Amino acid sequence: MNYLIVGLGNIGSEYASTRHNMGFMVLDAWAKASNAVFSTERYGDVAKVSFKGRHFTLLKPSTYMNLSGNAVRYWVQRLDIPLENLLVISDDLNLPFGTLRMKKNGSAGGHNGLENIEELLGTQDYCRIRIGIGNQFARGGQVDYVLGPLSEEERAEMPAIAERVIAGIKAFSTIGPDRAMNTVNLRKKEEK
Repeated sequence: MNYLIVGLGNIGSEYASTRHNMGFMVLDAWAKASNAVFSTERYGDVAKVSFKGRHFTLLKPSTYMNLSGNAVRYWVQRLDIPLENLLVISDDLNLPFGTLRMKKNGSAGGHNGLENIEELLGTQDYCRIRIGIGNQFARGGQVDYVLGPLSEEERAEMPAIAERVIAGIKAFSTIGPDRAMNTVNLRKKEEK
């Protein structure tokens, strides 16, 4: 079974540890833990990992956030990935920091990367995991907040967040999205 796992973010060192790059950070953590190396290919950086007979192509689009759909569409077609085997990881302002939400489909919720993916795939029917980044910013400060660096406390939480997202992706591939959602979608305070 082949899967395409897309971590959303923006390329460039100036964006490396920003809240908008949560998807990149998770894929970097998974690749590191799996001794996989990203190579620069068309529309993004790509690495391969395997788990229990499943093969995952990890994609960090090089198209910038607002054009992520170009990379996703290209790699879905190139690898002939059915949309039920596509999973996109993004940040979410509407969730408290570190809270995870897995969904099988749904609206982009105002996220420009997800909106572009939906537009170019022609559907909302693909799985996604949203990582809460909170919304502690003054009115009009959204762009600076999402493109701002993680705080020291937030950086300290990232390894555990990445681990939970990776476990969710593995569950998605082995027990299916419905059962995986039951484990991923715990509120932070409910987690053990």
